[in-house]
Amino acid sequence: MAPFGLVTASVSLLAKSFNVFTCTSTLARVVHTSFRNPVKCLSTQVSGPPKRPLNGYMRYVMQQKPSVVSQNPEIKLIEVVRKIAHEWRLMSPEQKRPFEDAYLREKEVFKVNLQKYQAQLTPQQIEQQAIEKRQRMAKRKAIRKKREANSMGKPKRPRSAFNIFMSEHFEEARGADTQTKLKTLLNDWSSLFSHQKQVYAQLAEDDKIRYKNEMKSWEDHMVEIGREDLIRDKTWKKKAAEAKKAKKVKKAAAKTPKVAKAKSKTTKKTKKSTVKVVKKTKKT
Repeated sequence: MAPFGLVTASVSLLAKSFNVFTCTSTLARVVHTSFRNPVKCLSTQVSGPPKRPLNGYMRYVMQQKPSVVSQNPEIKLIEVVRKIAHEWRLMSPEQKRPFEDAYLREKEVFKVNLQKYQAQLTPQQIEQQAIEKRQRMAKRKAIRKKREANSMGKPKRPRSAFNIFMSEHFEEARGADTQTKLKTLLNDWSSLFSHQKQVYAQLAEDDKIRYKNEMKSWEDHMVEIGREDLIRDKTWKKKAAEAKKAKKVKKAAAKTPKVAKAKSKTTKKTKKSTVKVVKKTKKT
């Protein structure tokens, strides 16, 4: 039997990780009566804001996950979630209602707890939370952008000299696990002579050229298909400046014939007036 401290720590960790236990859950009551160390209600935490309740679908996933895993111990977690998601889609509204009603009840409790929490905050804390929220949103946006760019065939970044050395010698490196092998390879790399490292340095430079050329082609293609949001900010600013400059040149070129035409008209008028003056002079 596991020690009391380990069991209670595991319960608390599960509660914080999956956000599925509430103060009235059966597991919390069991821990409270058995070990006298109750799981705290996630919606009334003092140190932070209350946790948002799980929606109906996520409640169903967390409920069905243990049974699906026990029935299919060989499949991966992603397949477990897909199987449960398929079951959820086939359920009728009446079958989904208990899970959705539980979500709505906890949602009302969450709103009340959130108002109480926000009422205790100082203006500085509110401003700090707004900054942290913007940072989280920017981080999520960057992650989504990176994933989408990779799915659109973005070239892989160039490797360093050590990375090339490591990939070539990783299989025969000494060590039982990956961490030990990496330490061994790092020591081997440090003991190489300068001329030996220069070989890998040259390969790294060649890889940089490969990356630069592939990125240019890829970013040009992204601009052509209207996905400028996926290219690098510096590149986009440079391309935007070039496009703006080209537009100005084109506009100036379009005006040039008009200016030339106006000049030709002025020249003709000048010639005509000169001829008239010459004729008058001859007559006199």
